[in-house]
Amino acid sequence: MTSSSTPGLARFNTLAGGGATAALHEVCASAAWVSIILSRRPYPTVEALLSASDAAMAELSGEDLAEAMAGHPPIGRPKPGDPASSREQRGMAGASEELRDEMLELNLAYQKRFGHVFLICATGATGEQMRDAVKARIENSPEQERGHVRTELGRINRIRLSRLVEEEKD
Repeated sequence: MTSSSTPGLARFNTLAGGGATAALHEVCASAAWVSIILSRRPYPTVEALLSASDAAMAELSGEDLAEAMAGHPPIGRPKPGDPASSREQRGMAGASEELRDEMLELNLAYQKRFGHVFLICATGATGEQMRDAVKARIENSPEQERGHVRTELGRINRIRLSRLVEEEKD
């Protein structure tokens, strides 16, 4: 992503409150994150918007993180009718039945251990890479895992925000 302004960024900067709120909720389900991003508009560059997203993510409380995570479906089960989760989890689309079953078991074990879905920036990752990540991270302490979740949410938000300000609207 370049650090220059784009027509999509200009559109985002001038989007009316309700439209901007709805667009940002598609990026991240945390109301606090959405509020922070909206409060800092207008953004001079895409990089400034992405940096604001990183800063907002760092400010989120545990409750805010839980709210953000609740907007993400388990790996291997994208939300029906949600093109973002389907696109992001494309690496599982062609996975074998064996790998899908293994991911379901791992997702359930992870959720039982940590109380929330396994969250990873799945864009560009294969099903095997996602499986290996959940296997490695399930051994983390809750504190370590919160750090991973915050990082992964930040990566996801950056990708989604970039897509939001790149899209041309008619």
